[in-house]
Amino acid sequence: MDFDWIIEGGWVIDGSGAPPYRADVGLLDTMVSAVGRLDKAVAPRRLSAVGRYVAPGFIDAHVHGDLMLLADPIHLPALKQGVTTYIIGQDGSAFAPASPSTMDYMRRYTAGFNGNPAGLDYEWRTIDEYLARFDRQVAINVAYLIPNGNVRMEVMGLDPRPARADEISAMCRLVREGMDAGAVGLSSGLDYIPSRYADARELTALCAAIAPDDGVYVTHMRGYGPNAPAGMREVFEIARGSGAAAHISHFNGRAEILLPLVEEGLALDVDLTYDTYPYLRGNTILGMACLPPWVQEGGIDATVERLRQKSTRARLESEWFAGPLPNALETTNIAMTAAPEWRWAEGLSVSEAARQAGISGGEFVCEILAANGMAVGVIVVSGGNRTDEDVRQVMRHPVHMAGSDGIFRGGFPHPRGWGAFARFLARHTRELHDYNWAEAITHLSTHAARRFRLTDRGMIRPGYTADIAIFDPHAIQDKADYAQGRTLAEGVDHVFVNGTLALENGEPTGATPGRALRRG
Repeated sequence: MDFDWIIEGGWVIDGSGAPPYRADVGLLDTMVSAVGRLDKAVAPRRLSAVGRYVAPGFIDAHVHGDLMLLADPIHLPALKQGVTTYIIGQDGSAFAPASPSTMDYMRRYTAGFNGNPAGLDYEWRTIDEYLARFDRQVAINVAYLIPNGNVRMEVMGLDPRPARADEISAMCRLVREGMDAGAVGLSSGLDYIPSRYADARELTALCAAIAPDDGVYVTHMRGYGPNAPAGMREVFEIARGSGAAAHISHFNGRAEILLPLVEEGLALDVDLTYDTYPYLRGNTILGMACLPPWVQEGGIDATVERLRQKSTRARLESEWFAGPLPNALETTNIAMTAAPEWRWAEGLSVSEAARQAGISGGEFVCEILAANGMAVGVIVVSGGNRTDEDVRQVMRHPVHMAGSDGIFRGGFPHPRGWGAFARFLARHTRELHDYNWAEAITHLSTHAARRFRLTDRGMIRPGYTADIAIFDPHAIQDKADYAQGRTLAEGVDHVFVNGTLALENGEPTGATPGRALRRG
């Protein structure tokens, strides 16, 4: 048999959970065509994988690459870790469907985590048009979740009230259009505006619209850490009421709280999974982390106007900043500011930046948000004082999969976008033995492929798409930290995406074989 490529002499970890075994892998067009002894086969291109593991490309179950991947099509943070697919449209706040007003709001509101890169053509409106921007124009694949915040805004703007029955019907029609365009599910971000205004009744109806096509409800739920029981039980209510599978984004907190909740959901027959990243700190936007919701009603311009008013600042000082905050200003570090004149504050805690500015912490929060149009990203202590042992216990559960929650903005970004997958392999597999190598690959690839119905990915077997990562198990290493968050990982030698070599000997080939992976 003839092949386009033969990957020779590597140790194949095929994604089934079986231990590594020595085999060649033959690729033909975009597919894995054969796995076994291929020394007599013919191929114009051969690649030695001696001493390397050959694994299915990794799937990032939660990442904010929606715009940054279009702005940076080769996207080395992913390729250098062996990541070949992003699940985008996360947290109920993304970029399709989007009328001009929705697009303007989402670009500005989510700039601290999704970015707002200049120079892109933002003229798409539908999910179909948006997904077309990725086909053969980026190095890795994407699959898309319909963001409930976009759907809500298209129907009822930023109105904070519960939706009427006719409005829910209109939202469901938009969700069905998105599923028909190839989306793999629905996302919510119940700490973000306007996603947070949706109640369980509304979300159950939207999930009922995705359930017939095996769509997945992916949620930044309404409570983590010590508030996880309330958040999880709302998820159970939505999943059971709609019949949709449920997936919890960046599941974090104390293992003694979280893991019994997972077992409770499974006992209720909820089709339940979750993702985590292997770090103790989180990353979000300053407005969500350090302001009460009432200040942010009505959108960005209304919020900025309030923050500039002395009466608002006085009320915040007496009612909000005087008490315990959801995220302490001393441990909330500024990762990104949109306005260049505020870049001096990046890398500092809010408290330290306020001291340097000569004002109180609360006053500083108001000043920096108003000056940056709310586009300030921060790194926070998350998850109710979770420990490293909590992270390790939660990541070992069978329904877990890997998600970086990567944010590719700012001078001091969280290292997880550049290092989460490498860290799962280096620290948690090679060093701590939280996984064996076969288990690691199922958590980093196979589980997500199954969860998001990417039925031809996540394994190295004939008939599966040739998304493949080839790495040195002794050299794989995350290098990014909180001081140098943009440092690329090491140890991945070669990456194939849809049968095309996108990373060769650790360097990008310049190829852009990525696709929008449309449902069905």
